[in-house]
Amino acid sequence: MTGGSESAVSRETGGAEDDFSPVPFDGFSTVDTPIGAAAHRATQVLHPSDANALPKPRERRVFTIANQKGGVGKTTTAVNIASALAVQGLSVLVVDLDPQGNASTALGVPHYSGVPSSYEILLGEINAAEAVQQSPHNERLFCIPATIDLAGAEIELVSMVARENRLRNALTKEALGDREFDYVIIDCPPSLGLLTVNALVAAKEVLIPIQCEYYALEGVGQLLRNIELVQSHLNPELHVSTVLLTMYDGRTKLADQVAAEVRAHFGSAVLRSVIPRSVKVSEAPGYGMTVLDYDPGSRGAMSYLDAGRELAARGAHENQGNG
Repeated sequence: MTGGSESAVSRETGGAEDDFSPVPFDGFSTVDTPIGAAAHRATQVLHPSDANALPKPRERRVFTIANQKGGVGKTTTAVNIASALAVQGLSVLVVDLDPQGNASTALGVPHYSGVPSSYEILLGEINAAEAVQQSPHNERLFCIPATIDLAGAEIELVSMVARENRLRNALTKEALGDREFDYVIIDCPPSLGLLTVNALVAAKEVLIPIQCEYYALEGVGQLLRNIELVQSHLNPELHVSTVLLTMYDGRTKLADQVAAEVRAHFGSAVLRSVIPRSVKVSEAPGYGMTVLDYDPGSRGAMSYLDAGRELAARGAHENQGNG
């Protein structure tokens, strides 16, 4: 019986029974499967090699991420760009200036009332170094949290001397003590009030996230006018260095139309990397994480890693040009 069975197999397979392995799927790489590919990408994110570390900027780069239009992925972009830079070897501080404290939540740092926060820093009650917390997800990622107390800060700032310069004065190297940060990223509230003005005065660069949907450029004109006012009167070094397209859905013509319109308007400031619509990106803050911590192999995580690399590369290129 056994011999006949073997010869039958031999006839059916053309004598190639030796080509088959008794181990199921032997010869296939796990990377060839969607789950395997995601796991492989996650491993690369969680255990990056020194060769892939991003270049450090010559001097600390300070970004304000602003767009008074709500729901464009502003806070999501702030925390995930910061995480992408930190994962790839840079030291990053996120300053949460939104009373809702969503950036603080995503970075996993406490931000209940009474915690040293951006509110006390703006009022001059503490030094910035006293409010800095390390994210539990990355040893190079730090945050100055926002508490609900910040909601009343705009009213309290009105009567203060040099009220527009409070944050810039609070983020000097002396105020941060011996902490060396390669990047400082300031997350603004969705408004153009005193908190956002403080953020614009404290930074040299503005990053504007723009969603690939209807009315994408709505409100951006007013933001640009405010940036010009700050340039003219308070911070001549301020400029829009970066525009990031978010919520991109490649299945729709609308996304491509909006992307083309934004690139025509802002030119080379627009990153080549775009952030796709992603359930994982939306879910991550609910677990107190960035998408790179929540699902490092997902498309959203990969997109923010690409955006971080592009951001850092542009900075290094500008430094070489200035040198």
